[in-house]
Amino acid sequence: MTGYGFDRIEGDEDIPPNPAHQDPAYRRALWIVVILNVGYGVLEMIGGFISGSQAVKADALDFIGDGAITFLGLLAIGWSLAWRARSALIQGIFLGLLGLGVLGTTIVRVFEQTTPDAGLMGLLGMIALVVNVVSVLPLLPFRKGDANMRAVWLFSRNDAIGNAAVVIAAGLVAWLGSAWPDLIVAFGIAGLFLHSSWAIIRDARADLKAAA
Repeated sequence: MTGYGFDRIEGDEDIPPNPAHQDPAYRRALWIVVILNVGYGVLEMIGGFISGSQAVKADALDFIGDGAITFLGLLAIGWSLAWRARSALIQGIFLGLLGLGVLGTTIVRVFEQTTPDAGLMGLLGMIALVVNVVSVLPLLPFRKGDANMRAVWLFSRNDAIGNAAVVIAAGLVAWLGSAWPDLIVAFGIAGLFLHSSWAIIRDARADLKAAA
C-alpha cells in the first residue's frame, strides 16, 4: 500500500510562479477522473446489487465519492492555500462518513449473509481496475503538492486498491463458496476510507495552520 508521506507545500509564498495545481494538464486529468469515476461508479453500484456483493457496492461508492470529491478539487484550483485546505478538509470528512457508512452496512450483512455471484463480481472488479488505471495515470505527475492535490490522489489510489481487492475476493468466493471473502474486503475498504480520511484531515489542518 502506498504511503501518504508526500512532500508538503508550507505556504502560498513557497509556491512557484506556475504551481502544479494551476497546470492545464492537471485540470484535464481531474476532468478525466470525474467523468470516469462517476460514470462507472453508478454502473458498478447497479452491478453490486445484482451480484449481491457488498465489496462491489463499497467499491462503487468509492468511485462515486472519488468523482464527486475530485470535482470539488477541480473547483478549488486557483483558490488560496487556506481555501484549498478547507476543500481538502471537506473531502476528508466526506471520506470518513463513507467509511463509517460502509462499515455499518457491512456489519449488518454479516448477520444476513448471502453468497454473491462470484463471476459477475470478478468481472466488475476487473473492469473497475482498468477504468481506474486509465483515470489514475494522468494524475501521477501531480501526486505531490498541497493537501487538496494529495486528497485527490489518495482517493484515486484507494480506488485501485479496492478494485484489486474485489477481484481477489471474487476468486475466493468462487473457490470457498462463502460470503466471507466479500465481507472481509468490504471491511478492508471501509478501513482504508477511514485511514485516508484521517490523513487528509491531518494534512488539511497543517496547511490551514501554515496559511495562517
